[in-house]
Amino acid sequence: MKVTRTFDLLDRYITEFKKPDALVSRKEGKWVAVSSEEYYRKAHLFAYGLMALGLTKGDRVATISGNCPEWNIVDMGMAMAGIVHVPIFTTLCDGEYKYIFEHAEIKCALVSDKCLFENILLAAESVGIRDKVFSFTPVEEASGWEEVLSLGEKNESAFREKLETIKSQIKEDDFATLIYTSGTTGASKGVMLSHRNMVQNFLAAAKVFQLKPEEKYLSILPLCHVGGRLGNYQTQYSGTSIYYAESMGTIAKNMKEIQPVGFDAVPRILEKIYDNIIAKGKELTGMKKSIFFWAVKVGLNYRLTGFNPFYRLKLKIANILIFSKWREAIGGRVRLVGCGGASLQPRLERVFWACGVKILNMYGLTETSPIITINRMSKPDVKLSSVGRLIDGVEVKIADDGEILCKGHNVMLGYYKDPDLTSTVFDEEGWFRTGDIGFVDKKGFLHVTDRKKEIFKLSNGKFIAPQPIENKLKESILIDQVMIVGEHQKFASALVSPNFTYINDWCKQKNIPYTSKEELICLQPVQEIFSEEVKQINRSLNGPEKILRFRLVADEWQPATGELSPTLKLKRSFISTKYKDVISTIYVKQGV
Repeated sequence: MKVTRTFDLLDRYITEFKKPDALVSRKEGKWVAVSSEEYYRKAHLFAYGLMALGLTKGDRVATISGNCPEWNIVDMGMAMAGIVHVPIFTTLCDGEYKYIFEHAEIKCALVSDKCLFENILLAAESVGIRDKVFSFTPVEEASGWEEVLSLGEKNESAFREKLETIKSQIKEDDFATLIYTSGTTGASKGVMLSHRNMVQNFLAAAKVFQLKPEEKYLSILPLCHVGGRLGNYQTQYSGTSIYYAESMGTIAKNMKEIQPVGFDAVPRILEKIYDNIIAKGKELTGMKKSIFFWAVKVGLNYRLTGFNPFYRLKLKIANILIFSKWREAIGGRVRLVGCGGASLQPRLERVFWACGVKILNMYGLTETSPIITINRMSKPDVKLSSVGRLIDGVEVKIADDGEILCKGHNVMLGYYKDPDLTSTVFDEEGWFRTGDIGFVDKKGFLHVTDRKKEIFKLSNGKFIAPQPIENKLKESILIDQVMIVGEHQKFASALVSPNFTYINDWCKQKNIPYTSKEELICLQPVQEIFSEEVKQINRSLNGPEKILRFRLVADEWQPATGELSPTLKLKRSFISTKYKDVISTIYVKQGV
């Protein structure tokens, strides 16, 4: 069956993949499934319900929710009725919600729980929709989303024919969703995507991932994130059962329970998985510990071609003794991971591939729906350390200043209510300016080196691209997050948020007492191990890139505290402002 609009997935589901576990979430300690028939039926009822509430084609409806089957149901209901879905991150502040609600002129909103209801109440009241906020779980002060379904069921006969007419009139290039970028700087921008933008992208992804109806896929990335949504759609297209992770803290537990063949991730998730594995290895003793880290070294030396017989033997032994246990810890069946959204450490890519888990590194933006390029699962269409080759129907060229430019069916309709901003991100030939710097190698693989706006110049005229340096530093078990600083200064330095879990254990082993994180980061032994670590990493950096000074901070950087965006990228402006005094101790107070 041909799919040209997102809601065509429903008809495909009901005709080709009738199954009891289309969408599955964990509720009250049990996995609860929504069948394909229930999915289809409730999506239509929700569409009727919205129409009965007086909403019409082109109106905007917001969802502020964690990942759950209800999100899919309301998403499809909106799409069929021609209503624009505005999915919003659950980690924003009151002011950000208010800005989006007012800018998008939200007519109705759905939240997943009491906390989010309270968080968006000010925003809802600002646009006069207090009585049109519905909750997926019981909230005393709010109406349940079931009321919309019930309203739809009561009015089904009145709206069935009208809905079919609306569906038939919706075209591929119609405005389907409004996604507000997480915004590492400034106010969020509303990205307008069409059905064609999203459909062509998930068709390309489905061709790469090759999932099967009898398999399970773990949904981890927020569905309001364009990457999470892509994974959600391409999995449905393949008829694969979608299981939703309860939270970031339960990923390993959920994997062991459901045994998925794959999951979606941003690099930060893979970093955490790897760090947890390494931390367990450090707890081993004697021969077991030696074998563990021998296997890690084998994995870090992995490459796709040019194996010699001796390396093949070592990899086979490492697989039997160690890597098989790694796979078992994540369910035993994971064979692929879709990864994008930020720069991926090459060492993680190598070690996961060596382990038998293929990281399909991809590149794109919200404005490109999101995929521009992606690595495939086999040679010659995969190159580790790259972000892959183009998907069909998309073009890339590199501007004179190194910026990556893009054209194709994936490029957005524009920024909502902002034609001036839209015009600035397209050149005179219609190429979309991604804001990223990179190059295409001789075999057609794209390599992204940094964000154009994040590259800065030292006082000696040397340019610094911070992301590659930060990735090298984050390879250390000591470092959780790091930001390179030094614009217009004589040398580069770093703000480091330590891996406090590891440092706490290290201090206990060394019998080093402390009473707070603030005291911990100032301890001489702690400063010394970080100094040694930075010294080791500097050996792999070019002269201007070397980190001559660093400062440890006592905070764990998170979206909730503002240092990271909802997509786990550094909010550099926020961090620079927050730690202005700390940075000044590097350059100002020392007279540099």
